[in-house]
Amino acid sequence: MTELWLDQVRWNSDGLVPAIAQDHLSGKVLMVAWMNREALALTVQEKRAIYWSRSRQKLWRKGEESGHIQQLHDIRLDCDDDVILLSVEQLGGIACHTGREHCFFKTLSDGEWVAVEPVLKDPQKIYDK
Repeated sequence: MTELWLDQVRWNSDGLVPAIAQDHLSGKVLMVAWMNREALALTVQEKRAIYWSRSRQKLWRKGEESGHIQQLHDIRLDCDDDVILLSVEQLGGIACHTGREHCFFKTLSDGEWVAVEPVLKDPQKIYDK
């Protein structure tokens, strides 16, 4: 059975769409990743964020290695049908592979990018299990 709602999404030439993960309580943007058709369908089916890893060329279930799963609360499609917004609960409070709460931890200050958010957990301890 074809998922007609998936046909409405305007996939790019690589068959991908950007997906923004946002904390469902605070509204804070946690990260941006990519989804293909299968990742989006599985995200809805499993009620957890599943992305397409462009570097590894495979599905990536957020938290499969780190344990920092994103449970889906709501999903939206923007007005141009080409960006997905996921409202999620970030389990473990860490969304970024650098061990921070979110991926947007650098601010532009005097012409330089400066990290202004703390590392909550050493990435070596997250991924070297």
